Amino acid sequence: MTGALLRAMALLALTLPVAAAAARGPADLPPYGQAYQPQGTDERGLWMLADEDERELRDSKFLIDDPALQAYVAGVLCRAVGQDRCRGVRIYLVRVASFNANMAPNGTMQVWSGLLLRVRSEAELAAVLGHEFAHFELRHSLSGFRRQRSATDIAAWAAFLGQYGATVQQAAVGSFFQFNRDQEKQADLLSLKYAIQSPYSAQAAAHVWQRLMDEADATALGRKQRSQRYDRVAFFSTHPTNLDRATYLAALSADVAAKPEGAESYSAALAKWLPDFLSDQMKLNDFGGTEYLLSSLAGEHWTAPLLFARAELYRQRGNPRDLAAAADFYRSALAADPGLAEGWRGLGLCLMRNRQRTEGADALKNYIRLRPQAADIPMLQTMTGE
Repeated sequence: MTGALLRAMALLALTLPVAAAAARGPADLPPYGQAYQPQGTDERGLWMLADEDERELRDSKFLIDDPALQAYVAGVLCRAVGQDRCRGVRIYLVRVASFNANMAPNGTMQVWSGLLLRVRSEAELAAVLGHEFAHFELRHSLSGFRRQRSATDIAAWAAFLGQYGATVQQAAVGSFFQFNRDQEKQADLLSLKYAIQSPYSAQAAAHVWQRLMDEADATALGRKQRSQRYDRVAFFSTHPTNLDRATYLAALSADVAAKPEGAESYSAALAKWLPDFLSDQMKLNDFGGTEYLLSSLAGEHWTAPLLFARAELYRQRGNPRDLAAAADFYRSALAADPGLAEGWRGLGLCLMRNRQRTEGADALKNYIRLRPQAADIPMLQTMTGE
């Protein structure tokens, strides 16, 4: 039997239950019994750990203190999974540039700024948050905790088994991670049921994973590494590959009626934080991935913040051709927003480095005029000859 046929059969096995659920409608969601209380020693211990983590998270310097944005994200979650399900969730927005969200068994949900930067609409955000909530509803943290403890015990005993010890240890660990892959698929399928009954498009989830693959390929190309299309599952992988995920989510949602994406409302909600999140992305030293991300965000409309970020990206790499490109991007950003002080600063530094001292000094003077109290003014005044 060929590999292609095996993959097709596996996809069909995944498709049948959810396709049937889509046909029957939103009533097929499992009944929800409100927030549950921990039962047994394992779960109480797991909740104690989650409560301690939440106390530390609550005081973290990386928290985004923006009640309006937090309320907006909470509203998307509630529309995605339903008011009864979201009532017990406490959302924390965390300023970390990577794509991630997670949910603890005590109702704590973390959403990282790198995720907020990469999704394009309320529907895409709802798909990711719904996936994390599905883990919570299915109580996967408890299952994983128990299996991890068992795998750790087996691995410890394997040290005494001589030549067979490594084989037993690897089998135990492999079993644990295979179980996690099953959990991820279960959460994908339940989150798709949420999407079918929500006001959001069910097709959005597949779009997220497709773009993440494209960004990863752009990162690899920029670093002169081999491109990966995620068509193999490594032994220690805890998730389905992005290609698997994009493929089966697209297939399962193909026949579901299209619904709104909420791209404009999402863009408006994120506008205040977009420059800061882009600045964080610049610090990752990922030219290829960041260039892809900026182009993806812009589409056919490059705004001043996106042009400024692109100019900063090229200036930081600093090749002679990069400096010429960066200067053009700065000028385009300033044409769209002449009051963008940091744009004048970047342009001035870029031109100075490219030996265009007179034009560079003029740009820096504009920055000094717009930001007279900035900490770097004395240094820049020295550069301009003032």
